[in-house]
Amino acid sequence: MSPQSHAPQPALHAEYPGNLFMVVAPSGAGKSTLVNALLAQDRDVRLSISCTTRAPRANEEEGVHYNFISVEQFLERRKRGEFLESAEVHGNYYGTSRVWIEEQMREGRDVLLEIDWQGAQQVRKRFSNAVGIFILPPSIEALEERLKKRGTDEPKVIARRLLAAGGEIAHAPEADFIIINDEFQRALDQLQSVFTAVRLRFASQYARHKTLFTDLDIHAPNDHE
Repeated sequence: MSPQSHAPQPALHAEYPGNLFMVVAPSGAGKSTLVNALLAQDRDVRLSISCTTRAPRANEEEGVHYNFISVEQFLERRKRGEFLESAEVHGNYYGTSRVWIEEQMREGRDVLLEIDWQGAQQVRKRFSNAVGIFILPPSIEALEERLKKRGTDEPKVIARRLLAAGGEIAHAPEADFIIINDEFQRALDQLQSVFTAVRLRFASQYARHKTLFTDLDIHAPNDHE
């Protein structure tokens, strides 16, 4: 299967006025730092707060970084179909609220998911036009150095993350956009450019400004309304 076959084709109509963005990266590539910087400068994006069964890190807050729940609670919610996607990563469960995302997009807000490749594949099944962005480190050596500097994981955990990084990076061809996080400001500018470009696609503009398009007699080829 060629890399191009993984990427979804743009739909003529957006299902909701809002767009769904998925940012994927191996641990230590700088995904969270880039996402936080984007959110600080782009007020039109809403970050989806995932549920997780792992313990919070020292700098993490409930309802801000994650919704921290027990394994029992997670499995019960998954059984009720409350998650858009769920996965087990490094021995912990993660899940994304389907209802909240649909509400935000229906109201015209863009939603950003910090997600792993397994979750991204599940999201594609529900939202075929979700935009995938993969963050790559400049090298494996740089990835290892960043994990060590983070100071939150034991050496054996870092070794496990580095081992997993190769398998995660192998899924980069499934993304629509690739950003190499070598120089931070350049990577941030590129990330913002992706968001801007996606908002200007025909499907997004049509869904957000349908009255204007109708007044201007602009219709999608299969628009029979």
